[in-house]
Amino acid sequence: MARKLEHSEALYARARQVIAGGVSSDARRLPGTPLYVDRAQGSRLWDADGNAYIDYVLGQGPAILGHSPDVLADAVAAQMRRGVTYSAQHLTEIEVAERIRSMVPCAELIRFNSVGSEAAHAALRLARGHTGRDKVIKFEGHYHGWFDPVLFSVHPPLDAAGPADRPVAVPGSGGQLPGQAADLVLTRWNDLDALTDTVARHRGEIAAVVMEPVLCNSGAITPDDAYLSAVRRICDDEGILLIFDEVITGFRVAPGGAQERLGITPDIGVFGKAMAGGMQVSALAGKAAVMETIASGKVSHAGTFNSHPVAMAGARAVLEVLDEKRDDIYPEMERRGRRLMDGFAAIASRLGVPMLVQGTGHLFQTYLTGRPDVRDYREFAATDRATMARLHGLLLEEGINMVPRGLWFLSAAHTDDDIDATLAAFENALAKLS
Repeated sequence: MARKLEHSEALYARARQVIAGGVSSDARRLPGTPLYVDRAQGSRLWDADGNAYIDYVLGQGPAILGHSPDVLADAVAAQMRRGVTYSAQHLTEIEVAERIRSMVPCAELIRFNSVGSEAAHAALRLARGHTGRDKVIKFEGHYHGWFDPVLFSVHPPLDAAGPADRPVAVPGSGGQLPGQAADLVLTRWNDLDALTDTVARHRGEIAAVVMEPVLCNSGAITPDDAYLSAVRRICDDEGILLIFDEVITGFRVAPGGAQERLGITPDIGVFGKAMAGGMQVSALAGKAAVMETIASGKVSHAGTFNSHPVAMAGARAVLEVLDEKRDDIYPEMERRGRRLMDGFAAIASRLGVPMLVQGTGHLFQTYLTGRPDVRDYREFAATDRATMARLHGLLLEEGINMVPRGLWFLSAAHTDDDIDATLAAFENALAKLS
């Protein structure tokens, strides 16, 4: 039976009269009627028409404990009664910073922002200010926020992206000035020869190498064995700062993020999403020698809502749970995620649908492709993304919500019963697709 959408369609018509495009973020555009959520709890969403969904979007990753966990709701409600915003310091920000420092390998000193784009922008400014160099190496397919100086070649059309060994910086939006890419050096990720050649061509000019250490905005790609250690060595040899954008992976793939899981410590880490379970807070964390460039005032870092008391109360509560219950939360999340991964692959094989499933279990990607693996953006772009979008629509009809490009997030609230129901729904949807 098709989903009821009468109320959602009416809301969308109403929204288009007052909200540009009817949605408040381009990431929420869907073919047809967007998802209008009425409420969310645990692993589930209910829309404006009463349709229920097992949710694997989780607000694009933040809801790591599930939707509206009591520990988060109680912490936020208590802080609301103590004050909403101060433009002053408070105990909670110290406690959150201390917790982050105890969990994250690179986090010797911390600064807070509201969203990941702000923290990523601050990291690039810090790297340039600290090194006295201008250029930053950025990889195709990696996303570091929507600000103009870095929104290049995130998902460029391959016919405009240039040759693989010398990519062209393609703006991600109208209104960006081409000159804003003058200090970005594009190259291919997960390719050590490409990076070595790029560094050699710009020796003495590179302030930082910035990357998603697990590429989540163009699949769910873990780097090749020894790639990150080689990148770390190159950065050390050349006086380049290594920045890990862990807005997605931080506190999700391990308590200390991808840097803990992969065993490589960057100079600077950028965090957000899961660190506050759904509240809007991000963090810039780094080695003391680098962060002192902010502490001294040489590099400016400001913001009215930095270390917002209500958001920080949420972060304190969520990080305490993730840290102190790590031995229960992370293995179970990974186990259930891998049950889904293995189940999806088996269903696709049985139905004769070419599908690849990659990831850590805490997050993973389904690709419609006959490739044995996907290692970078260009290989991701060559998969059948149009049909994946159709699969997303069929899964919504079955009561399953995933990120439309094929990305799945797990939470501590998902149960084995959820996994069983999702596998059954996935088989129904994939059978209709094929």
